[in-house]
Amino acid sequence: MESRAVRVYLLNMSNMNTYSGRCFDPAWIRASDICLEDIAHALALICRGGGQIRYFFSVARHSVNCCREARARGLSDRIAKACLLHDASEAYIADIIRPVKVHLADYEAFEHMVSEAVWERFGLSDLSAEETRAWKAIDDSMLVLELLAMATGYVCEAPPVTAAVPQLCEERAGEAEAEFLSLAEELGLK
Repeated sequence: MESRAVRVYLLNMSNMNTYSGRCFDPAWIRASDICLEDIAHALALICRGGGQIRYFFSVARHSVNCCREARARGLSDRIAKACLLHDASEAYIADIIRPVKVHLADYEAFEHMVSEAVWERFGLSDLSAEETRAWKAIDDSMLVLELLAMATGYVCEAPPVTAAVPQLCEERAGEAEAEFLSLAEELGLK
């Protein structure tokens, strides 16, 4: 005989339960479902590069490094916010490495839909093409620096020059969570 708890669980298998206790179907995510604490917590537990790096380095730390770089370059708070939140969709749908992601058209569409909900939740739906280019350039620069520091066999003849010194050392899972939330508060995202 099936228990009530099992029946309820089976009925909600298409829903995700978040760290903060929210429950929703990620295929129908809305801006109101997005929670900064859920983003910070999940990204702090997700390892960059699909875990294929020398040590644990979180998506949250990458996002913090990107945000700090935007601020060090004197870019707008909007760009700094976008840098902090550019991988927020991964808190809800996980991380897929770039070389695989380009082959997954449905995933990219799904990721775009989740990202749009994040942008809307934090007032960034109207990012200009110039602002988007700025945060993407910072994201690419940080990726190269991370690969140089952490990936076996990665070579780059001309590493990017940064205005800030990114933290690229090993950390325990969850260490970047508080820093992510602190930056978010400084930027008025809370």
